[in-house]
This record gives sequence, C-alpha cells and structure tokens, in this order.
Amino acid sequence: MPLRAVIFDYGLVLSGPPEPAARARLLEISGLAPEIFDAHYWKYRLDYDCGTLNGHTYWPTIASDTDVSLSTEQIEALIEQDVLLWATVDPVMLAWADRVRASGMKIAILSNMGEDLLAYMRDNFRWLDRFHHLTWSCELNLIKPMAAIYEHTLEQLNVGADEALFLDDRAENVEGARAVGLHALLFRGVQNLQADLAREGWTSQLPPVLERSPRV
Repeated sequence: MPLRAVIFDYGLVLSGPPEPAARARLLEISGLAPEIFDAHYWKYRLDYDCGTLNGHTYWPTIASDTDVSLSTEQIEALIEQDVLLWATVDPVMLAWADRVRASGMKIAILSNMGEDLLAYMRDNFRWLDRFHHLTWSCELNLIKPMAAIYEHTLEQLNVGADEALFLDDRAENVEGARAVGLHALLFRGVQNLQADLAREGWTSQLPPVLERSPRV
C-alpha cells in the first residue's frame, strides 16, 4: 500500500536535544542532584503529558517526593525553564517535513505533550500550521503507546494504518504504533533516518532527508 502520510513525534524528532542552559537552571532552582532530579522528573512525566498533572501540580509533586520546599516563584520559574528545555526545533527535520508535504503526502504530529509546553509552541511556532493534523496527549487524556491515540490521529488524517509512517525516538511508542498496523521507525537522528528509510524501501516514495538548506 503506498504511503499517504508521515506522522512525527515532537520531542527529539522535530525538536533538538534538551537545552543545556535550561537544564542547568532546573537543577539550580530545584536544588536537586542531577540523578535525583532525573529520576523524579520522568517518574511523573506521563501524568503531566496525559493532563492528569499540569505545571502547577507536577513540580509540587516532585518537591513533595524529594522533601524540597518550592515557593510560588520557584514553581513558575521551573515551568518556564522546563518549556525552554524542549523548545529548540531541529531545522533539518522541519525542512524534511515540508518536503514530505510538498511531495503530496499528509503530515501530522503525534506527541506526548504537557499543556505548558504546548501553550508556548502555539504562541511561538507558526510552522505548526503547515501540518495537516496535530495530536497532543494532554488534550485527549491519552498518551503513547495507548492504541487510541494512534487511532485518533489516523482518523483525523483520514488514512489507513498501512498508509502512514510514524517516527518516534522511543522504542515503546514505535511498538505501540506497529501494534495498530502503522509502519513505524525508531528515530536515531537524521543520518540514520535516511539509512532506515532506504532499508525499509521508502526512499522511492519520500524525498531525501538531507537536501537543501533547512528553514524554520
């Protein structure tokens, strides 16, 4: 079945790596050692992405777990720096998404995403309008790798699972996509993506990942 759509994860697929300065500020504000911070940051992250928590409940939950006292101002600063941690876009991948769309395919984003980062993106990322559909976990109270979030995206795109390719940097999300019938690849950077597309036989249907100068 020919491809009709490419569905992108946001974090570490369309976005670049976490911003080092923002991470340093998160550690400074929280007062936590990096290994303790990381363990608790990810412990509740899916609750944040699912909309069960927001920034004003996520950070106090971490503080309670780690016996840290946070002021209102510190919580606001943590929310701001956490947004900046993930707000750097990969211009190469965004340029490729544009070329995929120009080739006649539909493009979409399917991302586990908390409401604070999403609000920032909507205010600052005009390029979101170039995608045919955007699925954000916090708005559906669903998260990858739940089957329903992939099925929702396919329904909104009006394509079959075997007509879409999904890219994600997490193996469990790739497996979740495959479980509902999607073609899916584990994203390991742009150089590896080109090789993976060739290995799976998609290069005849998709433009090269690396071509002309990227733009945002």
